[in-house]
Amino acid sequence: MLNRRACGVLLHPTSLPGSGGIGTLGADAERFIEVISGMGMSYWQVLPLTPPACGNSPYSAFSAFAGNPLLIDLEQIEAEGDLTAECDKENFSGHRVDFNAVSEKKLKLLHKAGKAFLAEGETPRKKEFWHFCDSTPWLHEYALFMAIKNHCKGKSWDKWPKELALLTPLMFEKCSVDFGPEIGVQKYIQWQFFRQWKALRRYASSFGIDIIGDIPIFVAYDSADVWSRRELFQLDSKGKPVDVAGVPPDYFSKTGQLWGNPLYRWDLMGRDGYSWWVERFRFMFDLFDIVRIDHFRGFEAAWHVPASHGTAEHGQWFKGPGADLFDAVFSSLGSLPIIAEDLGVITSEVENLRDRYSFPGMKILQFAFGSDPYNPYLPHNHLKNCVVYTGTHDNDTTAGWLNSISDKELQSIKEYLGARDDELLDGMLRVALMSVADTVILPFQDLLKLGSEARMNLPGTAYGNWEWRFSWDDLQRDLAGRVQSQVDCYGRINRMGQ
Repeated sequence: MLNRRACGVLLHPTSLPGSGGIGTLGADAERFIEVISGMGMSYWQVLPLTPPACGNSPYSAFSAFAGNPLLIDLEQIEAEGDLTAECDKENFSGHRVDFNAVSEKKLKLLHKAGKAFLAEGETPRKKEFWHFCDSTPWLHEYALFMAIKNHCKGKSWDKWPKELALLTPLMFEKCSVDFGPEIGVQKYIQWQFFRQWKALRRYASSFGIDIIGDIPIFVAYDSADVWSRRELFQLDSKGKPVDVAGVPPDYFSKTGQLWGNPLYRWDLMGRDGYSWWVERFRFMFDLFDIVRIDHFRGFEAAWHVPASHGTAEHGQWFKGPGADLFDAVFSSLGSLPIIAEDLGVITSEVENLRDRYSFPGMKILQFAFGSDPYNPYLPHNHLKNCVVYTGTHDNDTTAGWLNSISDKELQSIKEYLGARDDELLDGMLRVALMSVADTVILPFQDLLKLGSEARMNLPGTAYGNWEWRFSWDDLQRDLAGRVQSQVDCYGRINRMGQ
């Protein structure tokens, strides 16, 4: 799938338009697929679809497997009769996601829908629901985790009463009974998410568009994964992390990035053939056509920071499982189409691990200028087997970036592109499409020519991230035609949806 010249768009579904305060998997998502198909695109790349926890980040989720309830389209729930028409959505801002307000309103409606559905007699939909429950291995632990979390008023699991935080098998069975009604509602919410997502994926496929998903290497501490499988993580006897994950000082932060995720006990995972990871990859490829591994270098070596530290400056590199893990995954699942996020501090060992499996790495144009002609991110140094981005979700938009860089760097870009000041953004998009690389992914903000107000995330900051949404009014009338012309000019057109 990644070994042909093609192009795609990066946009998280929360950024879609719509009346409910957040993008969903409903009609606006289908319209977006039609729009990018009209541009000649072959891929839609999304961020993790998991339920966001800390800071509303999709990279810090209550589960590595569950779906984000806020993405559920309530209109489909109403159409099926689980909600009545009078459960109308409030009027939210069309340009930013107010996660607190949206969560409060939407989760209340989803709970109401779940209770109504579970009170029904047996129907074909009910049989479909029971099949989902029986065939989804992680579901019960997640539903129980969320049921207890709601009972404990949203507190992190390490703040729960000890008998709930450090659950024994006997207590697990007791809680499964005691919290039964809420567990049922949580399972209903997940069922609705995944049936809507799979329907949307089929719709994308009908236009010849493959969906690229995203798998973060680490999971959140406050997650069903860590709570239910404590033995797999580097925790002390009280369930507290010993060391946590992060990255040393880099382009994004002078003090590094202290993510705070618990670290894996790779030795223990290896004893059963990395079964947790095999199931995680199996599940991901049931949802997506291609998967991007976030922080790929962590599989070769990860930056361990003592849990007591306030920044990531003073950590150490510790070896990861490397090829042992991927050999185990591929032995069970066969060869998989994977993109390796190989940004940051990359060593020859990381490159060797990436190249051992012919994973395409990433080339970011915003990192290309300001050094010398041998910068690997410059288009003339690109490889066929790589994925070119103007920027990622962690970068400023290209228009915003162009307005923030030094005069010297700006001059080098003008000379490289052979472009005037008012042509630089178009020039950046053009050289990305011209690249010898098989795959190009363009953030939708760059196609809309939006500035820093449309930035998705600023690493190292806790507030104001992940909120951006576009409006259909942001699309210029001739946008699809102009983009399609360039995509076709550089041999990346997808004609299936035309």
